[in-house]
Amino acid sequence: MPEYTPLLGRSRNGNSRNAIPWSKRLHHFTWANFEVTMSTGALATLIGQQPYEFPGNVAIGSFFAVFNIILFVTFTGLIAYRFSSVRGSLAKSLHHPHESFFFGAYFVSLALILYCADLYLVPLCGDWLLKAIETLYWTYAGVCMLFTVFQYHVIFDRVKLPVTHALPAWILPVYPFLMLGVVGSAILKNQPATVGLPIFIGSIAFQGLGFTVAYFFLTIYVTRLVNSNLPDPPKRPAMYVAVGPAAYTVNTFVALGMQAPKHIPEGFLGIDSIPIGDVFKVMAVAIGVFLWLVSFFFSALSTVSVLISAKDSHFTLNWWAFIFPNVGLVVGLLQLGEALDLPSVQKICTGATAVLTLLWIFCAIMHVRALSRKEVLWPGQDEDMEDMDGNPEDMDGEDESDDGA
Repeated sequence: MPEYTPLLGRSRNGNSRNAIPWSKRLHHFTWANFEVTMSTGALATLIGQQPYEFPGNVAIGSFFAVFNIILFVTFTGLIAYRFSSVRGSLAKSLHHPHESFFFGAYFVSLALILYCADLYLVPLCGDWLLKAIETLYWTYAGVCMLFTVFQYHVIFDRVKLPVTHALPAWILPVYPFLMLGVVGSAILKNQPATVGLPIFIGSIAFQGLGFTVAYFFLTIYVTRLVNSNLPDPPKRPAMYVAVGPAAYTVNTFVALGMQAPKHIPEGFLGIDSIPIGDVFKVMAVAIGVFLWLVSFFFSALSTVSVLISAKDSHFTLNWWAFIFPNVGLVVGLLQLGEALDLPSVQKICTGATAVLTLLWIFCAIMHVRALSRKEVLWPGQDEDMEDMDGNPEDMDGEDESDDGA
């Protein structure tokens, strides 16, 4: 079994374009590829929640949900091949100052598969699947706690990252908790009231952890924007990841608010004088309105940054960040439109869903094109990139001494 040594050569930078067999190219299949399954699963959940159904709506959503499972299984096999073929590559992937953060994308993809199962399969399968989803939800929560603590420990202990290179991708290890709140609030619609309260409380707790830790890192990211340069043009789509914490927190709280009267029992916390569920509903919608514009701000900022540098950009796996964070933005607005009874807002969301679907198709085409042009799955092109001495390269392609002046 070979040691982990990067193959040399970069197609875009003029280095060797010698033919490399696919068995070798797959040695560069990184965790960042699971951004594809994050985006595909997120789009499936958005299509499945459209307020205005049309012929084929469920079929299209089901296609994306099933295709996402196929992609996830395939990608899991491919990354397992990499780790089994290249000695030490698993450990390096978890310690690399760039690739290691994308380990969280694997777990977010699992959460979205669970979300789609509740959305598309529960109406077909009935009560047994409800119980299975409840069990899987709590199992997933336990696994995510272990993963997040472990991953951040490794990053804090083994990797030293300059603030001037901060990216929203640094929040990906805690992203599963953002999805735990979303998934919990979503599955409550079908769960019976007898088991709903623990999921209700757990969703608030998980979302609180995800949101709080994410904003610790986003503070560092904003500090980088103030004191240093923007990310290089090909990496600027990754700026959309900053949309997720606020957007998915809106999803969680508004959805929980709409379910609160069903799942919060009378006399909860010893209070009999007021209906606690209705009070929480009002507060949750207010929190959603408060936070939605925060997520829109990050989306607008990212859009401007991407557009002004579009001519200098080329496809990277970061382009898939066009989809999954903005899905959270649209779903949040969709839920607010439903809660506030604003049909015009729901129509806007339907249009935004069409745009995101077209963006998914565009990213898929560009991804295939990049594979054929050796811009991904190629030495020095992916998130496992290393310099000539075997050291991880700077994530933004900037010199370490650059002070951003």
